[in-house]
Amino acid sequence: MFLSAGRAVLRLSEPYRASLVDALDELREHPVPRAHWPRWAAVGVWGCLVAAAGALAYLAAERAGIRSLQQGTLHRLDIYATGLRSELSRYEYLPQVLSLSPDVLDLLRSPGDNDLRRDANVYLETVNVHAQASASYVMDEAGLTLAASNWSQPGSFVHMNFSYRPYFRDAMGGVPGRFYGIGTVSREAGYYFSFPVSAEGRRLGVATVKVGLDKLDAPWANSADKVLAIDRNGVVVLSSVAAWKFRTLRPLSTQTLQQLAQTRQYTEAGTLTPLAVREHRPWSGGAATVVQIGADGPGGKSAAERFGSDLLLDSRAVDGTDWKLIMLSDMGPVHAFARTAAVVTMFALVFLMLLVMFFQQRRRIAHHRLAAREALQRAYDELEHKVQLRTEALSDANQHLQTEVAERKRAEEILKTTLEDLVQTGKMAVLGQMSAGITHELNQPLAALRTLSANAVVFLQRGQGEQVDLNLRTICQLTDRMGQITAQLKKFARRSGVELQPVPLADVIADAVFLLGQRIREEHIQLEQKIEPGLCALCEGNRLEQVLVNLLVNAFDATAAGGPPRRVRIVARRTPEGLALEVHDNGQGIAPEVMPRLFEPFFTTKEQGRGLGLGLAISAGIVRDFGGMLRSDRSKLGGATFIVTLRNGNCETTHD
Repeated sequence: MFLSAGRAVLRLSEPYRASLVDALDELREHPVPRAHWPRWAAVGVWGCLVAAAGALAYLAAERAGIRSLQQGTLHRLDIYATGLRSELSRYEYLPQVLSLSPDVLDLLRSPGDNDLRRDANVYLETVNVHAQASASYVMDEAGLTLAASNWSQPGSFVHMNFSYRPYFRDAMGGVPGRFYGIGTVSREAGYYFSFPVSAEGRRLGVATVKVGLDKLDAPWANSADKVLAIDRNGVVVLSSVAAWKFRTLRPLSTQTLQQLAQTRQYTEAGTLTPLAVREHRPWSGGAATVVQIGADGPGGKSAAERFGSDLLLDSRAVDGTDWKLIMLSDMGPVHAFARTAAVVTMFALVFLMLLVMFFQQRRRIAHHRLAAREALQRAYDELEHKVQLRTEALSDANQHLQTEVAERKRAEEILKTTLEDLVQTGKMAVLGQMSAGITHELNQPLAALRTLSANAVVFLQRGQGEQVDLNLRTICQLTDRMGQITAQLKKFARRSGVELQPVPLADVIADAVFLLGQRIREEHIQLEQKIEPGLCALCEGNRLEQVLVNLLVNAFDATAAGGPPRRVRIVARRTPEGLALEVHDNGQGIAPEVMPRLFEPFFTTKEQGRGLGLGLAISAGIVRDFGGMLRSDRSKLGGATFIVTLRNGNCETTHD
């Protein structure tokens, strides 16, 4: 009896099953001596009383929890139903308004008039935009759509026949139509309102408004409850669970399926598959309906695995429609409350029993307490020893890591300093290569200054003031030109850190071309520029100028004199990833075996003494600092091309 009563309580709370079964197994393995049978009999009777009290407490708490849950559910159902009805009522008047429009009436009287059709289309489009409906359209007495608000869109309803729809037949019978279904043209679900259009005592056609209801069930998804609306056939038309939409709560009969096929109400939704619904009553009885909704198909799983948790089902009809609003509330809190009540009751009775047994077990408890204290002390001592060993090991590992981190930081600082020195060395090397051209650029204005100043003295002695003024103005222009050359050289040679900011690419390209202008003119290099306007790169302008100078110098060297006309092209354009700066040449190109080592330091294909092999390596490092990439490819000009990809910047910030 004690064994069966104990197992009856197991359904109330899973965590207590294992402990109770273990205790019962212990009783079977170690029988109680005959001398103590009265005491164990009393314990058995007391256990039965505890189990019975727990079961009664569970049933009472479950019934109270269901009542409380239903009160809140019905209130929320009223709110959802009112909101749904309110949304539908916003559009009930609209088909009747359309039926009174002169544009609609004139079109139905003269359906072949294109001007009347255009006026009706524009009118329906305007009304539809203000009403925020999915579509508005007018059909003749045969169901052919003459005008529609979506007349200019790809999925226009114009010239489509909807005579098979129930809302058309209702309206032609003189009754305002109401219908929910999936559009055969738009493939979108909606609620249709229709109204007959009559004039001169006869029925000319039907005015219809389609309203999309997808936005109605969007807020339902944020609710803890599962809310759904079903039509008279049990098809789910709105649901807080997207997977349940256009499913059925029960299998549909052959006659119903034939009717749905005739009206094409859910043809575009595919097969109306029933949901796996299992209904049962709660343990406490009553009129409440509790269901479980499971996954599709058995799938080799048991019923407990296929079906989810218990859900309390409450429903409410939606006024003005054949719909029913259903709310499925999770019964988990109710079960938890019932289990808690049962456990509290059982624990209260057990506590009374323990209080009675306390004095009898006092000496025994004291003995166990002393033994436990000794065992705890031994465990504590052992734990302290293990913690000490582990702490020492962690301290050693931490010290080792700190030393390694410090060494790595020093190595990074050395590497950064070395890279900056290499960048500055590369600048000086480029300036050295351009020294002859720069000297020529400065010697010309210096010679002109000498001649003009001497002439100015002679003109001054002769009293030719106009010639003196002209010479002095020319001297000022030459001085400004020399200052521009030296300022550009100072800017290029300046040591700068990596401080990313938006830089106009056109300015960087202009500065680089200016520095190499003398060589371009002397060597007759055809320099082409294709620069998209308004490009700004997130970089450091001086360092990007150095990269571009290195790439241009390499392109000039690659186009050997004596062959075809030397051509170099600079392209700056936008890309999906950001910006691209390209340098093309019509040289010999890059050999395939050289390509893998192209960006290695001290690797060069130039003759001895013409290069150190650092230009491309330094340029690639600078571009990486900008968050970009430097790569090489074959050019459309026949030679090589070097492509610098950079992040897009905002030049407006710099100008502000």
